[in-house]
Order: sequence, then C-alpha cells, then structure tokens
Amino acid sequence: MEYGTKIRLLYLYQYLLEHTDPDHPQSTAELTKMLKNDYDLKVSRNTISNDLAILRESDLHIDYIESTQNKYFYNGRPFEVSELKILIDALSSARFITPNISSNLIAKLLTLTTEENAQRLRRHISVTDRYKSSNHSGYYSVDAINNAIDLQRKIRFYYTDFDVNKKRYITNNGKPYTLSSYELTWDGDYYYVRGFCDERQAVRTFRIDRIAEQPKILNQIAVSPPEDYMPAQYSKCVFRMFDTDQPEEVQLLCHVSMMKHIIDHFGVDVKTEPVDEERFRANILVCTSSTFYRWIFGFNGKMRILGPESVQTAYREMLWKALEEL
Repeated sequence: MEYGTKIRLLYLYQYLLEHTDPDHPQSTAELTKMLKNDYDLKVSRNTISNDLAILRESDLHIDYIESTQNKYFYNGRPFEVSELKILIDALSSARFITPNISSNLIAKLLTLTTEENAQRLRRHISVTDRYKSSNHSGYYSVDAINNAIDLQRKIRFYYTDFDVNKKRYITNNGKPYTLSSYELTWDGDYYYVRGFCDERQAVRTFRIDRIAEQPKILNQIAVSPPEDYMPAQYSKCVFRMFDTDQPEEVQLLCHVSMMKHIIDHFGVDVKTEPVDEERFRANILVCTSSTFYRWIFGFNGKMRILGPESVQTAYREMLWKALEEL
C-alpha cells in the first residue's frame, strides 16, 4: 500500500472518529468532499468506497446505513451524550474536587464524543455556585486509599480544620492519624474514608478533602472490620440538608468548631467576623425551612441564631411544638 493511501486512510478514520456517530453519518460524497477541502486529496467514488471497506474490515468500529448512497459513521463510543452529561454535571458539582481538576477531567470526557457533541456539552456545562475544595491532594488521596484497601495496609495522614479566620490548621495537636481503611464513601458531594483509627481505638470517618496531603501507605497490616460493621446501615444515618424555601440573610453566633460546617454549606467566601478566640459571627444566605432549623439544633448550642427576629421566632415555635409532642 503506497504512502498516499496510508495517509488517506488515517485522515478518513480520524474524521469519522471526531465527527460522526449513529445520529450523524456521512455519505461517500460528503467524505470525498472533506478529503478534497481539508487535505487537497482527490479521490474517486470507487476509491473512497474501497478505503471505507478496509476500515470496516479492520475492526475499527466503522459502520454504515444502507441507502442509494451508503452513509458511514463511527460506532465504538463507550458513552452516549446523555451519559456524558451526567458525568460532567457530577464533576462540576463535586465539592471534594478542585475547579482545575474538574476542568481537566471534563476535557478528557469530551474527547469521548464527536467535536460537535463536545461543543453542545460545553454550552450546557453549568458550574454550580457551591464551594469546591482548594485542597489539590484530595483527588490523589482517593487513589492512595484505594491501594491501601486492596493491599490491606494501614495509612497515615494529617487532618485539618479551620480557625475563626478561616485558616486551615492541623488537628490532633499536629500529630498524624493512623487508619485501617474499610471503605470510601461518596455522600453529599464529598468523599469520606471510614476505618479503624489507632489513635482513637474506634471506627472513625474522615473527609478526604480535609486530609492535608496524600496519605502514606504503611507496611502494617490493617485491622479487620468488626463483625457487626454494616456500611449500608451507617450511610442511612448520615444527615443531609435539603431546602425548598426562598433564601434570606441570617446572622449566626458560632463556636470556632462550627467554622468547617459553615464553610461546607455556604462556601469559603461566606461573611464571617471573629468575636473572640472561641466564637465568630456569620452572615449566611439560607432557606429557613425546617431542615435548616434541625441543622442548627443538631450542634447542641454551638450555633445560635442572632437575627432576624422573624427567624428566631420561627425557630422557637418549632422547638416549642416539638416539646409539646413529647
């Protein structure tokens, strides 16, 4: 086979790969025109038909629709456009992934469809206004933890929290945690690792984007899960916050340990002001539905509503109503 034929086959296959699918086939006349306009290659109808036959016989997923002039298309894509849209939306909203990593992964997903479909998907990408992690190691920590689970080895890592000035610091008095990982769980747009913690001598859960850097896999055999450990049952107990009402501005008085929860739900740009070393005020835009009040109540007094008065009143009424039901 001469050089010209080889390069023509490559051009033809590349075009079919990038521009066709079952919904967008191309006729031999259209493919002949493409070769002439794009690559200045003049071919006859018989030549293009022979080239397409070679591609089809080479198991390159080239298919065709029979008609007066057969139409050809690439039929080997692993994902439908609707499936790619779901994956892209998940990456756009996943909070544990940094914006840069989300963009890079989305770009790779878009290579799995035609250029035309990729352009359509780009126009419809909606990046939510929710807080996304700034911890670049979180993404790579998932891979390290998966390897540790497969190898049945312990991991060691430093865990972080936030102070009243929204500064990240190492918890556990600056000492690392040692964990026998049991499972990785995606819940509420975050990844969590759950396992037996040597320092606490109990099963504990850690959020992966709060791990300071990629965990170190130790040469120590992991502790086996307790016999009564049921991951599905644990997942049912995880509380999620859902709201349907119109948002309004609410001021909270919070203990410093609440900063991470405020940032989780309202983002790092939320308005906060230190009151003293132990407390801070936060101005949040929130839907003041019953789920919000339950969220406040769950912190056992470490988060108080300062205003507006209508929100304080609604919260009190909900609490009194709950007491009356006892």
